[in-house]
Amino acid sequence: MGIGPSTKETTLHHFRDPLLDVVSNDEDKLFVGTKAASWAEAMRADGAILSCDGWGNSHVDFANTVEQVATRGIPVVGLTFVGTVAQFVVVNEYMDTIVDMNKNPEGIESEIVGENEVTELEAKKALAFLKLKMRKYGK
Repeated sequence: MGIGPSTKETTLHHFRDPLLDVVSNDEDKLFVGTKAASWAEAMRADGAILSCDGWGNSHVDFANTVEQVATRGIPVVGLTFVGTVAQFVVVNEYMDTIVDMNKNPEGIESEIVGENEVTELEAKKALAFLKLKMRKYGK
């Protein structure tokens, strides 16, 4: 599907969609990630664990925030739902330590209690990854 009714849009329209042009040129779309990273930097954080309880489009903001924190020299680890079906909408070079909270054998979001939430083991795993990264950064 496209931005509008796909059956009425040509490929050329997708490449020149006015909504995409306006939104992609808007500086504020990165506001949350930039501000969160600025706060972490101002607090002189030695490291950060970022969690995201959504997937799909939520991962756009998640990926941006991971990048913004990392480019400030702060070791960062992510904790989110990835699974095999969802995967990341966008990725960047700083998303090298992401803990997946998905526990469904098929790698999908389910309606089964406990398959789509963070466990203590996953939290410990994220902390261990962060400690390793901090050691690598000399913090």
